[in-house]
Amino acid sequence: MKGLDGKVALVTGAGSGIGRATAIAFSREGAAVVVADVDADGGAETVDSIEAVGGRAMYVATDVSDEAAVSALVARCTEAYGRLDIACNNAGIGGGSAPTGDYLTEEWDRVISINLTGAFYCMRYEIPAMLQTGGGAIVNMSSILGTVGFANAPAYVAAKHGLIGLTKTAAIEYATSGIRVNAICPGFIATPLLEGAGLLEESPVHDMLVGLHPMQRFGTSEEVAEAVVWLSSDVASFVTGHAMLVDGGYTAR
Repeated sequence: MKGLDGKVALVTGAGSGIGRATAIAFSREGAAVVVADVDADGGAETVDSIEAVGGRAMYVATDVSDEAAVSALVARCTEAYGRLDIACNNAGIGGGSAPTGDYLTEEWDRVISINLTGAFYCMRYEIPAMLQTGGGAIVNMSSILGTVGFANAPAYVAAKHGLIGLTKTAAIEYATSGIRVNAICPGFIATPLLEGAGLLEESPVHDMLVGLHPMQRFGTSEEVAEAVVWLSSDVASFVTGHAMLVDGGYTAR
């Protein structure tokens, strides 16, 4: 039996990478999936991949830094499927690279608005929707850089640290209301984000980053997605407020 039969799942940033893998994994387990992303082509491709194997999915164009757009996203979900059981708040960007003293204010605002405020907006509307049908599970996509520092990425590191704090706070608030809230902290994952930064090609920087992982490789989107599915399922019924590392041993050193 599929573990998420009858459930409705929402995934932001589902047009590629970890978000797409998570949406596909949710569908494989029986959930209907709402695919949210600013990238219409990527979102449509994710929906096509799900429907091609008999799953149910719909795409909703969403900029998570726009509160009205997030409100509309959750409303579309409940109108289409009647409920919201699972949410993976995955949308995020890497942002610019510079020391804190040189980091551009507008770049700080952009990264925080998408990576942290965007997740807050999502939870702000997902939680009431889940309460209407007795609860649910939320998984926020943090990072290993939500647990450690990393030079020249002050906005990203601050946002991902903040997201873990937000996760723990909401977990406490809704622990007796049937809503579990957890976070995933991936290491460096072979996604279009890293590809766009040229980090998947052999280079001194690539080799340095791989070497920071005791497993001596980057992770895959599918490996992260499996952890999201587990946290979202009933087999993790006593797990809330947890920031799960999926990092090939990066933070074990």
